[in-house]
Amino acid sequence: MRRVVITGIGAVTPLADNFFDSWSLVKKGISGISRISKFDTTGLSWTMAGEVKGFNPELYLSKKEILKLDPFLHYAVAAAKMAAEDAGLTRQETEVRGQRSEKKDSLLVTCYSSLVNAGVIIGSSRGGITTIEKEFPKLYSSYLSPIAYRLSPYLMPSTTISMAASCVAQKLGIKGHCLGISNACASGTNAIGEAYRLIKHGYADIVIAGGAEAPICRFCVEGYGISGALSKTDNPAASRPFDTKRDGFVLAEGACILVLEEYASAIKRSAKIYSEIIGYSSTTDAYHITRPDIEGEIRAINSALENAGVSPEDVDYINAHGTSTPIGDMVEAKAIKNIFRSNITAPVTSIKSMTGHMLAASGAFEAACTAMSIKERVIPPTINITEKDHECDINVITEKKEADIKIAITNSFGFGGINAVIVLKKVDE
Repeated sequence: MRRVVITGIGAVTPLADNFFDSWSLVKKGISGISRISKFDTTGLSWTMAGEVKGFNPELYLSKKEILKLDPFLHYAVAAAKMAAEDAGLTRQETEVRGQRSEKKDSLLVTCYSSLVNAGVIIGSSRGGITTIEKEFPKLYSSYLSPIAYRLSPYLMPSTTISMAASCVAQKLGIKGHCLGISNACASGTNAIGEAYRLIKHGYADIVIAGGAEAPICRFCVEGYGISGALSKTDNPAASRPFDTKRDGFVLAEGACILVLEEYASAIKRSAKIYSEIIGYSSTTDAYHITRPDIEGEIRAINSALENAGVSPEDVDYINAHGTSTPIGDMVEAKAIKNIFRSNITAPVTSIKSMTGHMLAASGAFEAACTAMSIKERVIPPTINITEKDHECDINVITEKKEADIKIAITNSFGFGGINAVIVLKKVDE
């Protein structure tokens, strides 16, 4: 089987408009969570979110495209372009094709010779839900005045989950495998895992993969809130994984995209390598629509370790799903303790304590941060813990720690009992 490495990373997060600034703040334990500003929260019990701030979509899309496309597509394209550039795949001369007159809609396709045969897989849980909410009033008003309140002709394509992969393929000139994945909160991790499999089994040499979300709208916040999943804490410390007073996750938005590449291809073009992916599992609990199952999570982690050919004793770092929900953190902690009983001091971090839960984007961002932890030999902190829950009896790191990490895992668990786990390894330089 072929080896798969990470050679590029791009992101838009509540922390910063690019990955490396976001990662710098993660290491410092800085929170990107604040009071919701994108809509009026009057009457809601859930007022905090991880909003993207200071992002300029005009750096990546035309003004017409910005108007037509949902924000989750803005974030996906931006993160993908940054990842491809970081990987050194977009420095060749470009060819512009398909331009039409200025009076008509324009289609601008940029082709890079190194990406024509590449693939793209992007996950999203909620897709274009912000645009859907925006169009709802038009639908009801149309009964009064059908002409004045017509729905946008871009409503359907702009909100389709697979459109993130399609838009990225269009912008980068990718003509290989193209897939959109919607697997709840595991979507981004699944996208990376499936990209890993494509390369490992010889279907592609390069795959752009990750997750994108823009769910900060009243419809989504109230929907998650009424289900009992969101924190009601009214301050930026609302996301507090493994803390005794945690009361739910904090919804967030953003995107993170990775460039996965076959090892020999990366070496041939002298690409920098962040980490190697050596294992992946995708399982389901077959248990409950929202409640996690400890047996399912144990099965997922063990399956990923088995796929990687490593044992629990080999793992130096665990990036937890750690959403800050009472039951979710407890079940994950017990699953970790069950598997790593002979390695119970293995350090654990939840990056969602700083970003909130970006749904599909979180899994991808956390995989990227885990790769950086391995490369830079540093474990970021979990913030906002004042008293750790005694039922979460694992080694949660609350201050940045230097560590020689050779093997790490990153977990993602979603509604419906969807589990995805990736195993990463240090690449000797």
